Amino acid sequence: MALRFYNTLTQELQDFRPLEDGKVRMYTCGPTVYNFVHIGNFRTFTFQDILRRWLQYRGYHLNHVMNVTDVDDKIIANAAREQKSLEEYTSVYTKAFFEDAATLRLQQPEHVAPATKHIPAMIDSIERLVAKGYTYTNDGSTYYRISAFPDYGKLSHNDFSGIRSGARVDMDEYDKADARDFVLWKARKGNEPFWETPFGEGRPGWHIECSAMAMSYLGETLDIHAGGVDLIFPHHENEIAQSEAITGKPFARFWLHAEHLHIESQKMSKSLGNFYTLRDLLGMGFHPESIRYLLASVPYRKKLNFTFEGLKMAAKSIERLRDFELRLTSTRLPPGRGEAIAARSQEAIRSFEEGMDNDLNTAEALAAIFEYVRAMNSEINEGRFKEENRWDAARVLEIFDLIFDVLKPSDIALTAQVNGKGESVSLTDAEVESYIEERSAAKKSRDFARADEIRAQLQERGITLEDTKDGVRWKRK
Repeated sequence: MALRFYNTLTQELQDFRPLEDGKVRMYTCGPTVYNFVHIGNFRTFTFQDILRRWLQYRGYHLNHVMNVTDVDDKIIANAAREQKSLEEYTSVYTKAFFEDAATLRLQQPEHVAPATKHIPAMIDSIERLVAKGYTYTNDGSTYYRISAFPDYGKLSHNDFSGIRSGARVDMDEYDKADARDFVLWKARKGNEPFWETPFGEGRPGWHIECSAMAMSYLGETLDIHAGGVDLIFPHHENEIAQSEAITGKPFARFWLHAEHLHIESQKMSKSLGNFYTLRDLLGMGFHPESIRYLLASVPYRKKLNFTFEGLKMAAKSIERLRDFELRLTSTRLPPGRGEAIAARSQEAIRSFEEGMDNDLNTAEALAAIFEYVRAMNSEINEGRFKEENRWDAARVLEIFDLIFDVLKPSDIALTAQVNGKGESVSLTDAEVESYIEERSAAKKSRDFARADEIRAQLQERGITLEDTKDGVRWKRK
């Protein structure tokens, strides 16, 4: 099966081929750093990470750019309220975003592009639009004239033929049903941060930031542009209008958009008290892998209903996979290789790949893995799973985890709280093994009280023991 993506631009599922063989030029919309990023945003960023990893798995070399919006109306207002410079204000939330992204195991793009570091590219883009007659000025600000771009609306598939010429908006965001000429360069007001340009003192509009930075790094036509569905209009529509007016060429060949996340079937909002950051969820005791798994488990074009029960189920799903992985390494198996099982392992990989190739259908891909694990557990129970089949099964889990990356417990999950004496109660793997050896020795000498005491101590410190016919297996909670 060829790799296929649903293209918002064409409204079709299309085979994906980049402009240049083996290389993908990809731009993804990053955070606006005016606060801590919420889990709805991280649903989109996790989708982008899955997309990135799957392209790599399919052998593509990525040139991936992600912007950081560190100047816009909200940021300027918040920084002024706290009496901080733009850099002082945004550096806190930029740092927090990348810490949170690392906690969720999101790969870093090849290029991270803060808007304020690319002002000259934005000025150059605006000058080119001015020279081509796509702009006009009003009260010192420079606006893009939508009526000058006949294809306006081709991404959102809205009919804007009745737009009012000269109706303007100078905010970074506006009514999603209303097409208006949008600001490219906002004239300086009061004590706002500003840059000197040929068209006056001021700062860039939000939309020109992405067009300028994308083309600076990736050229005039991108292979993939991705983001959340809320960005289709006006942001991505305006990016197309700007970029294609400058170059006369298609701006992006594939547009991929992730659907919204709802909390317990409700829209997430601070007024409803269901607005959560990653840090909120970690503070409630949920592990990063469970959050990542849940965010990735629903295909990106479907709405995700994020529930606490769903998080608990995600943790159980991961535990099933870890239990199987542990069983592969600890169970005594008969010698040889079962060819039927080897073939079943290859079939599981093919099914996983077909699910992912089908527009990143993560639900389909996960179903293939869990059906395989169920079947292999039965094969082990029946004695048909042999020594050399360990490597077949390990390869299935390896490929799964190259994309989902949830099998290894996070450091956050491995680090227990300190006890009442202020002492760490976390244990290294070597320390756990030492306790298990001591417990085994106690059982051999029939000191069952000591053996039970060790089990209880390990349990208290987050380690669960399981006595099997093949020996003792252990896992962390």
